[in-house]
Amino acid sequence: MVAEGSAQSESRTAGNAPLPPRRPGRRGPVQRAIAVAGIGVALVGVLSACSIEDAFYFGWPRGRITPDAQRMFDLWIGSAIAALAVGVFVWGLIFWCLIRYRKRSEELPPQTRFNLPIELLYSVTPFLIISVLFYYTAVVQTDVVELQDDPDVVVDVTAFKWNWEFSYPQATGQDGRPVSTVGTSSYVPVLVVPTDQRVRFVVQSQDVIHSFWVPEMLFKRDVFPGNIDNQFETTFLSEGAYVGRCAELCGVYHYSMNFEVRVVSPDQFQRFLEAKQAGQSTPEALAAIGEEPYAITTTPIPTDRSDSPN
Repeated sequence: MVAEGSAQSESRTAGNAPLPPRRPGRRGPVQRAIAVAGIGVALVGVLSACSIEDAFYFGWPRGRITPDAQRMFDLWIGSAIAALAVGVFVWGLIFWCLIRYRKRSEELPPQTRFNLPIELLYSVTPFLIISVLFYYTAVVQTDVVELQDDPDVVVDVTAFKWNWEFSYPQATGQDGRPVSTVGTSSYVPVLVVPTDQRVRFVVQSQDVIHSFWVPEMLFKRDVFPGNIDNQFETTFLSEGAYVGRCAELCGVYHYSMNFEVRVVSPDQFQRFLEAKQAGQSTPEALAAIGEEPYAITTTPIPTDRSDSPN
C-alpha cells in the first residue's frame, strides 16, 4: 500500500510539474509574431523603393491633372484607409486572442457551438462596408463618364496601326476639312487642348482595338473599330506636356504607339487653331504660340529592322 501510494504521488507530481524557467532574452510567441510583422512591413517599404510621400498614395499614380482624376484619387485613398481600418481591427482581434486565450494548462477550455451576436456582427459589417464602397464608386463613376450637351472643345481621336490622328471638327481648314495632326513612324503626334474648358474626346479605331491612355489623367478608354460611339469628357486643370500611350496590345509596333498631350491656355489654344486653319503644320503652329514644336515627353521609336540579325 505504501509503495502504491508513493507511485501515485510521484505520478501526480510529475503530471503537475512546473515548466522549466524561460531562458533570459527568449521571446514568447506573441513577441515573435509582432517582430515578424514589423520586419515584413519594413521589407515591403525597402524592396518597393517607395518614398514616404509615395507610401501615402497607396500605389496610386501622382498625376492628377483633371477633376475626374482627383475624384478617383479621393475614392482610392478613402478605400485604402477603410481597408487599413478593417485590417487593424482584425489584427487587433488576432493578437488579443493570442494573448487572452493563450495556453495556460493541459485542461481543455469550454467548448461552445455558436455565438449569435458575433455571427451577426461578422455578417452585417462586411455588407455595410461593401454598400458604402459601392455607393461612392457609383457616384464617382457617374461623374467621370458624364457627358454635357455642349462641350467647349471636341477632339476626334482616330487610332490606327501604329499611331494616332487628332482632329478638331469645330475648326475648318483651307481645304474645308477639320484641322488635324497625324503621327508617323518619325513623328510623335501632339494633341493640343486648353485648360479650364470642357473637352470631349470621340475615340474610334481604323483596324483593331487600341486604348487611349494618359497616365496623369488616371483614366483610359478602349478604342474600338466599327460604328461604336465611344467618348468621354474632362477638364484639364494645369498646363504642361503629358505622355500618352496605347494601353492595348495591338500588334508588332504597339510599343511605339505614343502621343503627347500639350495643355495650354485658352488663348494659346485659340491661336493654335487659327494657325492650323491658316495652313501651318502642327510644329509650326506650336512654335507660333511659344510652345516646343515637337513632343518633349517621348520620342519616336525606331522601327527599321533592316539591321536586325534575325
